[in-house]
Amino acid sequence: MFKLPRRLPASTLDRPQKAISEQRPAARVWHWLTSMVVRPFKAQVWMYYPLLWKIKGYQSSFSALSDQALDNEILSLKNTLHHKGLNHTLVCRAFALVREISGRELGMHHFESQLLGGLAIIYGNIGQMQTGEGKTLTATLPIATAALAGIPSHLVTVNDYLTRRDAELMAPVYQRLGLSVGMITQDLPIDERQSQYSKDIVYCTNNELAFDYLKDSIILKGKNHSLNLHAQRLLTTSDSNQQSEIDRLMLRGLHFAVVDEADSVLLDEACTPLIISGEEKPIAAQQEVYAQAMALIPQLIEDEDYKVWKQRRQIEITPSGENKARLITRDAGVLWKGRVRRLELFRQALTAWHLFGKDKHYLIDDSGDKAKVIIIDEHTGRMMPDRTWEQGLHQLIEIKENCPLSAPRETLASISFQNFFRHFHHLSGMTGTTSNVRSELWRVYNLPVVDIPTHKSSRRQSLTYQIFQKEEQKWQSVVSRVRTLSEQGRPVLIGTLSLACSERLSEYMDRAHIKHQVLNARQDQHEANIIANAGDKGRVTIATSMAGRGTDIKINETTNQLGGLHVIITGLHESSRIDRQLIGRCARQGDKGSYEFQLCLEDPLFTTHWTKTLKRLFSWPVPPSIKSWIALMVMRHCQNECEYKNERARKHLLRSDDVQRELLSFTDIKV
Repeated sequence: MFKLPRRLPASTLDRPQKAISEQRPAARVWHWLTSMVVRPFKAQVWMYYPLLWKIKGYQSSFSALSDQALDNEILSLKNTLHHKGLNHTLVCRAFALVREISGRELGMHHFESQLLGGLAIIYGNIGQMQTGEGKTLTATLPIATAALAGIPSHLVTVNDYLTRRDAELMAPVYQRLGLSVGMITQDLPIDERQSQYSKDIVYCTNNELAFDYLKDSIILKGKNHSLNLHAQRLLTTSDSNQQSEIDRLMLRGLHFAVVDEADSVLLDEACTPLIISGEEKPIAAQQEVYAQAMALIPQLIEDEDYKVWKQRRQIEITPSGENKARLITRDAGVLWKGRVRRLELFRQALTAWHLFGKDKHYLIDDSGDKAKVIIIDEHTGRMMPDRTWEQGLHQLIEIKENCPLSAPRETLASISFQNFFRHFHHLSGMTGTTSNVRSELWRVYNLPVVDIPTHKSSRRQSLTYQIFQKEEQKWQSVVSRVRTLSEQGRPVLIGTLSLACSERLSEYMDRAHIKHQVLNARQDQHEANIIANAGDKGRVTIATSMAGRGTDIKINETTNQLGGLHVIITGLHESSRIDRQLIGRCARQGDKGSYEFQLCLEDPLFTTHWTKTLKRLFSWPVPPSIKSWIALMVMRHCQNECEYKNERARKHLLRSDDVQRELLSFTDIKV
């Protein structure tokens, strides 16, 4: 009925990862059959109620134990788990023990909903828990249970802020259980990472975990077979003065992972290519060509020589544009002679000019000796200082922004998140927004989604929505609405689409003399303090999607009586799940709260065709409520199209990975 993770050795010399078989026709048929029969069965939460009752049966006996007796119980359980491995009885006993220790150390006993969520996770599912249901505390149940059994365990979060917060908050529970806790953040030096990864439980982000895996793969140079590892161990044993390659590795293998905000990590970022690069020596001729490409762009006429498809994020060069490109570069040098190279250079230059915007896709960091282009993650709104765009795009944007050119990079190893997480022996996760991606999670990762009932009924209210023709009208309406709410004493969280939008709205607030705070990629160092104050009476917070996933905005009883936190959405993202995460910041754990939409026809989600059509609609003598309703339906349609496009891209990547694996069956990583 249930599948538990295998009891795997915690030795550094054994670095297991699950081998992924090719999706041959017979396998695809079998997978389809199991999706029709097995997935609905495994996704039923009522299956876990017998185990829940068994966990609650331990409650009275464990609560009566003294601290010394409880320590003896921990030691006994750990020895039993190491000897017998995980089974249903020991899982229930471990959950009850973790619950008791959490109550004593943190003053927080797990609710029934959290126990059900923990059971769904340890049995290899995605636990869908509504926002505010305490997923941080829920994760301690499966993570601690697996670690007590000797299985190296990773808790994967979406950013460094959550990594630090969750690890520090839950550390007393793990330490009382006799378990060590590691924490991997972006600023952690390489020489300290190995000691952190050697801990029983490791909190880390998906980026850091995957990149460290690639670094280990470079060290092993593809020699990660068990026979090679044992040969390295024998070499080290025979010559104690010689350091083995294994001694330089960071990870102990891909054993057990619980992914927080699983839909973001496993789906939204699935196609993100993770690339380990080494700097190449700059080539003067190459840099000159990039500069020429950007200088020649003004000679091309939009819609005549090229077309910009912003919705699809593509540049199409027309036949007339191709001919003009050939004429204007005939005396530019030998690197412009080849037709394919010439068109690709122009296409990349036009992409940098039209499809990548400052303070939306990147920002300029001038805090150091020289200005640098820093990528902004479109899903989280955070800076990604270690990432660069490929194929000269990064250098072209640097020329566009008059920044010093960085050296081109040579790819040493690469993998996608989608491919990486499929290698874990036991993968599970939790999130609050998987309603419309259940089938994809099963198709790609074999992960059913289990709906976990809420501890308290939601009191969240959906208020009216307004759609304006001009962006100026939208910002003025938001300012007016914020003034009214702040005078009532209610805290307000305003979600914006980009860093630029957050700063533009901040200027409007300053003109209206409304006190506020801003949370975007420029304020990431002050994130914890901003979030801590965001629920105060009358506080106004303008934020990008940084304030979405995992952010817990606390409100006091006085603020709750006034109506709780109010969220204003000023633009829809390409994924509706990001919008729902932002909405989920209000009305958490039975508190009061509300949200509303303030949108406009100039929002980037609208295509040019729909914008023109709706502007004609707004000129008709139709009631404003009907106009807004029609415009919202159109915007939802555009959002659905974007989600479908992204899903197709992930499906194409999955097929490409399977084909490449079948052709190169000896490796899954380009090294």
